[in-house]
Amino acid sequence: MNIGVVGLGLIGGSIAKSAKKNTNFKVYGYDINEAVVKKAIQEKSIDGELTEKRLAVCDYVFIPLYPEAVVEYVEKNASIFKDGAVIIDCAGVKRSVCDKCFKIAENYNFVFVGGHPMAGTQFSGFENSKDTMFYNAPFVLTPKENEDILVLANAREVIMKLGFGRVSVMTPQKHDKLIAFTSQLAHVVSNAFVKSPSAIERKGISAGSYKDLTRVAYLNENMWTELFLDNKDNLIFELDNIINELKKYSDAMKNDDPETLRQLLKDGREAKERAD
Repeated sequence: MNIGVVGLGLIGGSIAKSAKKNTNFKVYGYDINEAVVKKAIQEKSIDGELTEKRLAVCDYVFIPLYPEAVVEYVEKNASIFKDGAVIIDCAGVKRSVCDKCFKIAENYNFVFVGGHPMAGTQFSGFENSKDTMFYNAPFVLTPKENEDILVLANAREVIMKLGFGRVSVMTPQKHDKLIAFTSQLAHVVSNAFVKSPSAIERKGISAGSYKDLTRVAYLNENMWTELFLDNKDNLIFELDNIINELKKYSDAMKNDDPETLRQLLKDGREAKERAD
C-alpha cells in the first residue's frame, strides 16, 4: 500500500513516522519547505518525495494542512489522484472543508473523507513530530452522507495501524459543534487567561493548575484564527455561555453570597462528574 502525506509539520510528520514504524506501507511526503522533505528522507521517515507521479499511485493521501489549503490542494490535484484513492484531511474544522471537497470528489473517481486526529502538542514543525504522537488517541472521520461502509472500515484499519486507539464517525456538523467546546473554547480561554498582569509575577507560586490551564495559550495564531472564524457560530455560542457562567461567580462574590457561590461550585463539580 502507498501512503501520501501532504505537509510534514507536527501532524504530517507524525503520520509519516508512525506509518514507517508500524506498517510496511510505502510512505511519500511533501512539504513546501524542501529542506524538511530532505530531512525526512535522510531520517527515513518517508521513502521519498510525494511527486505527481507518486501521488497518482497512492491508495491513501493524508492532508494535514490549514482548511483553505486543504481545499486548494484537493482542487489542484483532483485529476491526479488514483482511481478509488481515499483522501483524508486533518484540519481542525470540517464543514468548510468537507462541503467543498465532497463536491470535488463527486466529479472525479476518488473518495474524500474528512478527518481529525485528536492529538498534538503546543509545539509545531517536523522537528517536534514523533512516531508515538498518536498512541491510543482518538481519530474522527466525517464522511459524506451514505458513504460506503467498506470504505470507512478500510480507512479505520489504516488509521488504527498508525497507533490511534479509537476511530469515531460523525457528520461534519456534529464535529464542528463539539470541537468548539472540547478544543477551541479551551484555546480561547487559555489565551485570554494568561494575559493577566499577574502572569508575569507568578513564578514561585504556580503549580499544576496554572500549567494545565495555560498550555494551549502557546498556539499558532495564523492557524487558530482560520479555525475560529470557520467555526464562529459554534464557538461564539460556547464563549457566550462561559461568559454568562463566569458572571454568576463574580456576582456571588461581589454580593458576599456564600450560599450561591457554594451552589455554583457544587453544580460545576457535579457537571464534571456527569461529563466523565
